[in-house]
Amino acid sequence: MPDGRVRVPEARPASVAEVSQAEEAPVPLDSVGVGPWEGPWPEDPRYDPELLAAGDRRNVVDRYRYWTVEAIVADLDPRRHGFHVAIENWRHDLNIGTVVRTANAFLAAEVHVVGRRRWNRRGAMVTDRYLSVRHHPDAAALGAWARDAGLPVLAVDNLPGARPLETAELPRACVLLFGQEGTGLSEEARALAGDVLSIAQFGSTRSINAGVAAGIAMHAWIRQHADLGAG
Repeated sequence: MPDGRVRVPEARPASVAEVSQAEEAPVPLDSVGVGPWEGPWPEDPRYDPELLAAGDRRNVVDRYRYWTVEAIVADLDPRRHGFHVAIENWRHDLNIGTVVRTANAFLAAEVHVVGRRRWNRRGAMVTDRYLSVRHHPDAAALGAWARDAGLPVLAVDNLPGARPLETAELPRACVLLFGQEGTGLSEEARALAGDVLSIAQFGSTRSINAGVAAGIAMHAWIRQHADLGAG
């Protein structure tokens, strides 16, 4: 049975007809992924017939080439990490897409959107298909969910009295909470957080982009708890 590895066809000289076709329909220089499957198709149900026929140009690791979205999610779910990511969304924050994409890269348990239900998905680059994005109408609802799940909420913001993220020991299971771009955490979000962590900055800017801050915090968790040899 195929083991998920991509079959790389052996190189062979191109015919005149093939060269002519290539000149008529060149592959874009920035094209990613692989073309149509060559040879007998695998019988493994994880493979998507449409992708086998047309090629897989998605931004996925080679292990998941030609797999269906459902098969990829099923393979990821048992290995998800213990941290959740939450971000407030009161003004359709454009950073949420970036947060979702980064959370997928670091295999977060879930992403939580607090406030407006609708969010700009462009920055997510369809990675929201590969993890759960849960909505909470306000910070109180997020806090109630976290208490029921037994998860401490750690806010990340450069506020007076915040502890440095760089030296903090992060719980293996937790919620990392981020505020709206520009205004930072709301008063309600600050009230439900059991701890507030800050990211060290050395320039003139008062704060950094919320999507960048979320990526830094997620990677801090990864450095402390993830099996770095299992990627």
